[in-house]
Amino acid sequence: MAERASLSEHLAGSQSELPAKTMKDSEIEVHLPLGTQPSLREKYLNYHNTVRFGRILEDLDSLAVLICYSHTWNKELDRSPLSIVTALVDKIDMRKNIIYPDCDIKFTGHVTWVGKSSIEAKMHMTQFHDGAYSPVLDATFVMVARDPENKRAAFVNPLKLQGPEEEKIFQQGEINKKRRVDLSTASLLKVAPTAEERTIVHSLFLNTLDTKTVSFRSRILPPNSMWMEDAKMKGLEICHPQERNIFNRIFGGFLMRKAYELGWANACAFAGSRPILVAVDDILFQKPVEIGSLLLLSSQVCYTEGEHIQVRVHTEVLDPLTRQHSTTNVFHFTFLVEKAVPAVVPQSYGESMLYLDGKRHFNETMKSQ
Repeated sequence: MAERASLSEHLAGSQSELPAKTMKDSEIEVHLPLGTQPSLREKYLNYHNTVRFGRILEDLDSLAVLICYSHTWNKELDRSPLSIVTALVDKIDMRKNIIYPDCDIKFTGHVTWVGKSSIEAKMHMTQFHDGAYSPVLDATFVMVARDPENKRAAFVNPLKLQGPEEEKIFQQGEINKKRRVDLSTASLLKVAPTAEERTIVHSLFLNTLDTKTVSFRSRILPPNSMWMEDAKMKGLEICHPQERNIFNRIFGGFLMRKAYELGWANACAFAGSRPILVAVDDILFQKPVEIGSLLLLSSQVCYTEGEHIQVRVHTEVLDPLTRQHSTTNVFHFTFLVEKAVPAVVPQSYGESMLYLDGKRHFNETMKSQ
């Protein structure tokens, strides 16, 4: 850390002091040779004889960091003086249901948009099968630049656009930023549900009334449905040094892998069949996780529609000495199963808000499919 602190003198006082970089400057191609190097397969193999998607999340997070370091590379220093941390996973859209454990994988990506201290990186994953590479997923990560000691925000190189195609990509980054701001502004943690959403909540309440007693307290579960309270699954991780990053905090990819695996297990138990991931949406990194923390994970099936299951995973750290709880991440996963699943029904106002939030995320996912 002392060595990193010495890099602070190389930080720019304003963005205009930094040389502009092109999208090609951060362009990276990485190969995962699962087909040609069988010794790697054990780490990525699951018991369904496909690839563990949690491992892919770890790789995507590492690649996004590498892309951003390439964009902020200082030729004179032969390194980047910045610290790059994951702010959020904007979107991961699946293009293929099966990832083969014995076929080579290729990751490509580059910077697509920059702000003053934030960077959007877009990545694509393809897999070699039947003689050609075919698309598996598209991922958009938003990273933030910090000073060498990871204490405050730092300026990043501006982006120099070359041609109409790159301008179009950059404009999509602006649209993504505006969408994130709009979603944050309309968060159910800040503002009341819309009139349409309030109608949905009231309809859910009316459908659970006991017609015999007609009481606010007496509730009956409708056919082919399940109380939200019964669609939960919890987990605990002790944060060991093995999973640390260069800042002595827990690696974000590890957190994503653990949250995904819990969400998948919850969807599997809920549906009684193997779920297939459709999309990962709006993973927000609110607070770093310190080594030695107890990481509490809570998964909730919050919305279902047809064969689709929307799962929200909330993670928080418990300091065993002070007993303080702090939210670190919220994850949203959309899964598809082979048959229609029961509807989840909220009982409390808080559960109703989780239901509406899940419905919003599901609708956003379906728009991009």
